[in-house]
Amino acid sequence: MTVDPYGDERLVELYDEDNSAGADHEYFLKLADGAKKVVDFGCGTGLLTRAFAQPGRVVIGVDPSATMLGYARRQPGAEAVTWIDGDADAVAPAGDADLVVSSGNTMMHISTGDLPWVLEKLAAALKAGGVLSFETRNPAARAWEQWGPDATYGERDTPIGHLKEWMEVTEVDNGRVVFDAHNVFEDGVDTVLTTTLYFRTAGELRTQLEKAGFGKIDLYAGWHEQPLADDSRLFVVRATKAG
Repeated sequence: MTVDPYGDERLVELYDEDNSAGADHEYFLKLADGAKKVVDFGCGTGLLTRAFAQPGRVVIGVDPSATMLGYARRQPGAEAVTWIDGDADAVAPAGDADLVVSSGNTMMHISTGDLPWVLEKLAAALKAGGVLSFETRNPAARAWEQWGPDATYGERDTPIGHLKEWMEVTEVDNGRVVFDAHNVFEDGVDTVLTTTLYFRTAGELRTQLEKAGFGKIDLYAGWHEQPLADDSRLFVVRATKAG
C-alpha cells in the first residue's frame, strides 16, 4: 500500500493558501473554453478542478492522495466533480475528453520509467484533437540550488497554529532531485514530506509526447505564451492528440 505523503490534515488545509489561484489557473481555464469533458490529473485539493465545473460539462479529478481528495470532497461545489482516488491507471481510456490538465508539480512527480505509460494513458483519455497541458521546470535553471535551509527557512502564524518550515535537498542525480520539506507546528513534531521531482529538457518532453501519440506540441516559458529561452525557469506544455 502506498503511503499518502500528504497524510497530515494540517498541511492539506494550508495547501490552497500556499498554492492559490493565479495566472496558471487562468491559463488552464481559458484552454477549457468550449470543452465538454475535462480531466484534472493530480487534482490535489481540487481548487482548479472545481473552477472547471459548469452546466453541461463533465469534470473529473484524479489524485493518489486520499487525504487531499477527502478535503476536496468537502469543499463548496465539490458535488459537480467526479473524484477518483488513484494514479494514471485510474484515468479511463474513454477517448472522449477535450482537455486533460496537470497543474503544479504533478508531471514532475512521474518517474523516468513511468512517464511513457502515463502519457499514453492520458492520451487514451482524449479524443482526437484533444489537448494535454501541464507545467514543468527547466533543469537548466537549476531551481533546486535555492532550496537549502538558509534560503527557505521561515516562520508564520496560520489558522491552525504557528509553523516553522524549511527545505533541504538530499539528492541530485541527472535531473532527479530529492528534497525534504520540514514542517514544525506548536506540538514540536517535525512532519517531513520527502519529495522526488524529475526535471526534463524541452527535447525530452517533445520526444516522449510524440511517442505517446501527440502531434502538435507547443512549449512556452510562461502563462502568457512567452517564447522559450535556454534559462527559462518554467515550461508550459500544450500538446494536441493526433487524429
